[in-house]
Amino acid sequence: MNTSAIIQCRMGSSRLPGKVMEDIMGYPLLWHVISRVKRARSLDNVIVATTQ
Repeated sequence: MNTSAIIQCRMGSSRLPGKVMEDIMGYPLLWHVISRVKRARSLDNVIVATTQ
């Protein structure tokens, strides 16, 4: 059985547009989220779902 993680990502956030691309320690927020999710040993796939 394959287990996947789906990360929802949208640029049109109402309170902070473009939040997923905000720089944190030299990398966009989305990079940090993907990096952390990929560390999960129980996952086979990481999928990023966007509105674009």
